[in-house]
Amino acid sequence: MNEPPQYAITGAPYYSGAAEASYPEQVYAGILGKLIGVYLGRPVENWSYERIAEEIGDVTYYIHEQRGRRLIITDDDISGTFTFLRALEDYGYSKDLTSAQVGQTWLNYLIERTTILWWGGMGNSTEHTAYLRMKHGIAAPASGSAELNGKVLSEQIGAQIFIDGWGLVCPGDPASAARFAATAARVSHDGEAVYGAQILAAMVAQAFVEKDLDDLLDTALELIPTDSVVSRLISDIRTWHVREPDWRENRLRLQGEYGYDKYAGQCHLIPNHGLIHLALLHGEGDFDRSMHIVNTAGWDTDCNSGNVGAILGVRNGLSAFDKQDWRGPVADRLFLPSADGGRSISDAVQETLFVVNCGRGLAGLEPIAPKEGARFNFDLPGSVQGWRPNIGEEGSVTNIGRAIRLQGRAHFGTDTFVPPETKDLKSGYVLVASPTLYSGQRLTAEVHGTGVARLFIGHYNAEDGTDFLYGPVIEGPTVEWEIPDTQGYPIHQVGIEVQEGEVVVERMHWTGIPTSQFPILPGTMAARAWAKSLDRFEYERDRYDYLCHNEGVGLLTQGTMQWQDYRVECRLTPKMAVSAGVAIRVQGTRRYYAVLFAEPGQIRIEKALDGRRTLAQTSFPWEAFQDYEVEVEVKENTIRVWIDGRLTLSAVDPSQPLVGGAFGFVVESGCLGAGTPKVVPA
Repeated sequence: MNEPPQYAITGAPYYSGAAEASYPEQVYAGILGKLIGVYLGRPVENWSYERIAEEIGDVTYYIHEQRGRRLIITDDDISGTFTFLRALEDYGYSKDLTSAQVGQTWLNYLIERTTILWWGGMGNSTEHTAYLRMKHGIAAPASGSAELNGKVLSEQIGAQIFIDGWGLVCPGDPASAARFAATAARVSHDGEAVYGAQILAAMVAQAFVEKDLDDLLDTALELIPTDSVVSRLISDIRTWHVREPDWRENRLRLQGEYGYDKYAGQCHLIPNHGLIHLALLHGEGDFDRSMHIVNTAGWDTDCNSGNVGAILGVRNGLSAFDKQDWRGPVADRLFLPSADGGRSISDAVQETLFVVNCGRGLAGLEPIAPKEGARFNFDLPGSVQGWRPNIGEEGSVTNIGRAIRLQGRAHFGTDTFVPPETKDLKSGYVLVASPTLYSGQRLTAEVHGTGVARLFIGHYNAEDGTDFLYGPVIEGPTVEWEIPDTQGYPIHQVGIEVQEGEVVVERMHWTGIPTSQFPILPGTMAARAWAKSLDRFEYERDRYDYLCHNEGVGLLTQGTMQWQDYRVECRLTPKMAVSAGVAIRVQGTRRYYAVLFAEPGQIRIEKALDGRRTLAQTSFPWEAFQDYEVEVEVKENTIRVWIDGRLTLSAVDPSQPLVGGAFGFVVESGCLGAGTPKVVPA
């Protein structure tokens, strides 16, 4: 096979003057295009063209209600795209990022059999197979190789469905995008699947500076082998498009020449890659028409539609979504379930800033933080960041230029945890999440207008209904509120109750460490507030009886990456385990500090970061099934441990300290008991 030239990572020539200023908006449009495409295609995922035609007809707008589905759902296309891109952040925005490092990112943020992937089993799900390879010591790219997993399995669709982000971080630099795409794709895939991923990432990158679809394709095709199946497929579709204007006729040709009957496996890349280009060419750059074609055509609709949406979002900008109200129902909302539970409840603006700062990091530029890093900044045109009136209440939320206007007598809020209407979500991918807002934190909002309004939070209660707690009436441009104690029930909403008139919200943010206890409260959403990679945990209201992990290391964590200096107080009952204890500054399943009761008769402070190493240890004659009152403090780069009121051990991490993260419990091959933990500022 004729290999393409080996392009070096050249940096980002896009960054200069007006282009740099427009970068966030184009990324935002690309992300919205991805979201809209996935949400539009998900209700008919893996349907045939014939079934769609018979049961739905042409897909021209959201059909979730027709199918009895929710619009905002968990989906691998979305969560994988943004989670795997965190390899850049975690490895210093290196232009020499390796497949092994992206593989470590998989291992860190995935929770086995729970988040992001289709966990279809060894030899059936390409991604699950690659995960198991890495879990058992076969590093990427060998984990995804055809040599190990076979040609059919290694060329399924997954390489391209997660790939748009690598184009978004390389604006105007398709060679770099294709290089990153290959690096990421080879964690789980090989061969034609890698070439398909490179094509799409290169097109996203080039769409920042080029609108002609043929030129986008020509640029991308230079980056893959000329005798590849992907290259031949694209050439055939282009020829058919020139000769035949009816996309349905060309879909039939595609099915005949490259259909599922010719490419084995659960969901092969080649047929679906063909539908992407069929929709782009026949859609002629129009977002609505392209969405109509790619979703009516069938097969893996949400994946294909998401890729098309990302390309056209970047190419067309926010005007892509003007013909219909694509953005209103979405309201920027998305879920990113992973082992970093505090990142799971997100929105398109937050993810835009993450992607933009990855791109800027690669280009050697400083990160941006609109409105001093406010979580809700409404800085991008039309953004609402999930703000909406509560179900059953009347009102409107409108972006009026870097702020939102709330009109109507209603509770206007946004999600900070799994929202009530989504708590029984059964989309096929589990919504693992921790709250982003906690009792004891300080909220600040910048608000003005003619209305009478007050801050509020909504939190779950013992029946998993919602109780509201109200803050101060808004009387000036800046209002502050220390979030009150919710007795361990997770806060799922923050917002403003407008009693009359209208209110304009410029920004909202919160800071600080919670002052909270974390009882499980059996049978309530409080049990869902933990990111669980443990095999089992049993509990009563005042204690965690059995935290068990059968093999290897498991964690039960809660909190966010913004927690830095804090103290955890908890009763621990070591039972039988290789090691077990308290985890702090947790950033996934393989990035954390831990204070461990370890055999034989030791207390150890350990750091996990691409492997585990001991920072300090001391002899301590602990006994199994004996209770110990443990306090763990992390402050700057120092960790200190008290057991039964006595300072027992301390350690300093002098290199690459983990600067923030959740807290929880860690168990290695065994069982631990614990009391109700409490977190306070250090």
